[in-house]
Amino acid sequence: MLCGAFIATVDARRGVAGGLWFLVQRTIAASVCPLVDRRLRRLPFPVQFRRRLELLGPTYIKLGQILSLREDLLPPSVTDELKNLLDSLPVVSFERLQPIIVADLGGPLDAAFAWVDPQPIASASIAQTHRAITVAGDEVILKVVKPGIRETLRRDAILLRVFAWLLQIGFARYQPKRVINEFAYYTGREADLRREADNAETFAANFKDAPDIVFPRIYRQYSGRDVLCMEFLDGLKPTSVEAQSLPQDVKDRLIDRGASAIIRMLYQDGFFHADLHPGNLLILAEGRCGFIDLGMVGRFDDELRRALLYYYYCLVMGDAENAARFLASVAQPGRKADVAGFRREVADISRRWALHANFRQFSLARLIMESLGRAGHFGVYFPVEMVLMVKALVTFEGVGQILKPGFDVAQVSQSHISRIFIAQFNPLRIVRETIRNAPEVVEALMKAPLLVTEGLRFLEKSARRPPENPLAGVRGAMLAGFCVVAAAIAVVFRGPWPLWGALFIVATFLALRRTS
Repeated sequence: MLCGAFIATVDARRGVAGGLWFLVQRTIAASVCPLVDRRLRRLPFPVQFRRRLELLGPTYIKLGQILSLREDLLPPSVTDELKNLLDSLPVVSFERLQPIIVADLGGPLDAAFAWVDPQPIASASIAQTHRAITVAGDEVILKVVKPGIRETLRRDAILLRVFAWLLQIGFARYQPKRVINEFAYYTGREADLRREADNAETFAANFKDAPDIVFPRIYRQYSGRDVLCMEFLDGLKPTSVEAQSLPQDVKDRLIDRGASAIIRMLYQDGFFHADLHPGNLLILAEGRCGFIDLGMVGRFDDELRRALLYYYYCLVMGDAENAARFLASVAQPGRKADVAGFRREVADISRRWALHANFRQFSLARLIMESLGRAGHFGVYFPVEMVLMVKALVTFEGVGQILKPGFDVAQVSQSHISRIFIAQFNPLRIVRETIRNAPEVVEALMKAPLLVTEGLRFLEKSARRPPENPLAGVRGAMLAGFCVVAAAIAVVFRGPWPLWGALFIVATFLALRRTS
């Protein structure tokens, strides 16, 4: 692959570069030609890379699909080409899958299913799916992990980690170790179908108050680590001809419900579908939205979710400066990072998009991805969940454009993101947040008397000791007294704002150091 990349680079410079050094490069390229597959050696490197991943098999195709999302780390020419990777793989015969199903069920197949279609409806890198009917007459989908795939993933992950360690030496900017570790983590979780069952039930619980958003019901009695039995959702793909012929008012409702569901997943629950594409969305009867293939999910902790909520809110409201501030706050600085420069760059990008006159070409997802793509130039990086978030937004925008070309994504998003934003300041939510942190609040209250006592002792000592500067003792005593009172206030109001507690503890420490 490296030889092929070198040959492609030299070929691209042919007719442009010259001189002795270029002649040496051409000589080296000619000498390594026999090492490169004849079918690939004259192709551009991104095409070579995609073809090699396809030749290496399922694990590497899955890796390529993950890499195609990392537009924040890899050049657009590579990520665009990787999006053309095979999305369907050779089918495993049902005869080979049947022992896996029987072993997971712990009994004969006909004890659970009246019929199983031997022809799969889809075959991916890790599993393939079949339609079936249970003995109770329910139409279901059977998802079965392919034989030997777990061992293949484990073996390939070890090889990829070694390769990433070598690449990290010369290509640290592209963070190969980070990407491979993310890939190994997510694919390892996808190979255990019990996690997908848990994900489906978590989504259903999060949206129990939204009957228009549907997730497949899980049949736990027919599911295990290698087999997942779930409800068959009979619906239309957004790209189908039938979906295009729906009345416009139905399409508008679908777009609004889709926006509500995705924004809620991302910025309210912090638990979202991380493998969204049009094939994983269904248009169900009565204008309901269905989500399937829930094996890959993303999670935001509360702090990250709030920061991204404020970031998205500022974007749709056209507040470029604060959008840049919130995005920079979640960046992970590397060596020689220029966070201030990155923030200025994001503000400029956001401002240009906010002033864009033609909303038919307005894409918030592309705006966010362009902002993330500039991170590497300033030595800052983002967790993979940020990229998965953008994939969800890209899918929403893409499906929205299919159903209603030229729809205003910012306008559709404003009402939903504003509702979630305002809910952050709901008194009941603040009380619940405080109750959730009750053990820490109780501990802080128990330590408060000790903190006040120690502060008063320092005040007494500083008052008795004559300072070199007559004003220094007064200033130090006043500052220490203020910090003691402030620390007590921070204990009471600590719940949803832990930063207050940390800030006043540090201030108290500095003040006491100053007076001692």
